Amino acid sequence: MFKKILIANRGEIAMRVIRTCKEMGIKTVAVYSTADADSLHVRFADEAVCIGPAPSAESYLKMANIIAAAEITNADAIHPGYGFLSENAKFSKICEEHEIKFIGASPEMIDRMGDKASAKSTMIEAGVPCVPGSEGIIPDFKTCLKTAKKTGYPVMLKASAGGGGKGMRAVWKEEDLQGAWESARQESKAAFGNDDMYMEKLIEEPRHIEIQIVGDSNGRACHLSERDCSVQRRHQKLTEETPSPFMTDDLREKMGKAAVKAAEYIKYEGAGTVEFLVDKHRNFYFMEMNTRIQVEHPITEQVVDYDLIREQILVAAGVPISGKNYVPQLHSIECRINAEDPYKDFRPSPGKITNLHLPGGHGVRIDTHVYSGYIIPPNYDSMIAKLITTAQTREEAINKMKRALDEFVVEGIKTTVPFHRQLMEHPDYVAGNYTTKFMEDFKMKTTE
Repeated sequence: MFKKILIANRGEIAMRVIRTCKEMGIKTVAVYSTADADSLHVRFADEAVCIGPAPSAESYLKMANIIAAAEITNADAIHPGYGFLSENAKFSKICEEHEIKFIGASPEMIDRMGDKASAKSTMIEAGVPCVPGSEGIIPDFKTCLKTAKKTGYPVMLKASAGGGGKGMRAVWKEEDLQGAWESARQESKAAFGNDDMYMEKLIEEPRHIEIQIVGDSNGRACHLSERDCSVQRRHQKLTEETPSPFMTDDLREKMGKAAVKAAEYIKYEGAGTVEFLVDKHRNFYFMEMNTRIQVEHPITEQVVDYDLIREQILVAAGVPISGKNYVPQLHSIECRINAEDPYKDFRPSPGKITNLHLPGGHGVRIDTHVYSGYIIPPNYDSMIAKLITTAQTREEAINKMKRALDEFVVEGIKTTVPFHRQLMEHPDYVAGNYTTKFMEDFKMKTTE
């Protein structure tokens, strides 16, 4: 087992990893930028190393600085969390070269599954259902036009190196294709330094449902059931729940088998998610695979009583998994609390938290790194907390969430607490009748 793990991340996920490491008797090293000097992960780790100034490119994405921090503290493993370098094949390779265990996917695995076009062709080989479309990268507009005709409109153009909704365009008719092709490529080039595009059939009334999987070094994998992530704004998830209100026992079995087949086909090692689009007829299609821990992993932990960070560490140390597949025994919902103003189109709201009261009680979990007096820097993602409620039924979990949101007090900045409070009373959400298009029609009630 590892003696010391460096956490190459910040915020709530760094705190989350530190907690499990402490429970396992493993020493921890926090890295931080100058903007995060007063963050809780710096305070609670056994050691802390400043790796650069506030901009991510000069700190949390600076591989040389992170490796140097690991070497000077004698860390024998690095946990990358999510975001930043968690799915960076080059960083995984550098860790390997320095004989530091990267608690995540191998460079080869990230290369294979990180590129969406490559991942899709791999899944087709594995026999996992995929959305109809191009067989790989589209080399030019002529091929794009031909592929769209073959696939049938509407189609979705996607950046192969994409994420966060960048480089994506829905096209409903042929005359709009060229404009969408050019603008998507430009956006992708600017965001990722890569303008490779691929195409998929646009799935109407889709739900975004992912399956949590864990694989070990023996090539064996298991799944921990599903999470419904369909409530999204600009392709960014706002809330997630498990089990999905759209799920049936038959569909769960089929999707679980497909996800395990995908993981075992590529001999996946570690925790990851296989993400699917599910249409209104409950046909499901592979969308992508995330080769890291997910933001929304706590709801899975709550319904199957399973520490996913602990399992990541054990698998990385060579411990085999049990191979058991899990079915949710409870219902859990996560609301991402962001420093944003939902009354002003979710405008970022960094600044000083002047007063903070966190909810509690049975079935309420909060993952956060903030406290009263904490200054939220403008340099990073706006998420400041994850509020998770768990109960016997979905109705009870929603009612518990409403109560917890009413107790959640953050002063000095604006947060998305009011949005989530309204969401929990929206008739379509309460009925479980929502798709990835839900937020297009959602309107905040104007009275604060």
